[in-house]
Amino acid sequence: MRHHHYYVYLDTNPKRTILYIGVTNDLVRRLDQHTSNEGQRHTFAGRYFCNLLVYWEQFGDINQAIAREKEIKGWRREKKDALIASFNPDWRDLTTEVTP
Repeated sequence: MRHHHYYVYLDTNPKRTILYIGVTNDLVRRLDQHTSNEGQRHTFAGRYFCNLLVYWEQFGDINQAIAREKEIKGWRREKKDALIASFNPDWRDLTTEVTP
């Protein structure tokens, strides 16, 4: 039986002023989509150049991942920043750590 993985992730823009929070079953593909949509106005991540991965969590159940995404989206910015800093203190782009 194949194990499925689901990810909640936070992307930011180069100035680290905008956050994009999403959920996906293929983190690498989704990050590629954000990069290819850069500067395009029809997507939030594209419009604000949110293509730098600064945080992610992995789940085995899609419902848990969606619930966590909604939870984080409901937080104030300060709490989101603290979550990122606890995982990635320098807010480095972690894309290369999840891409082959």
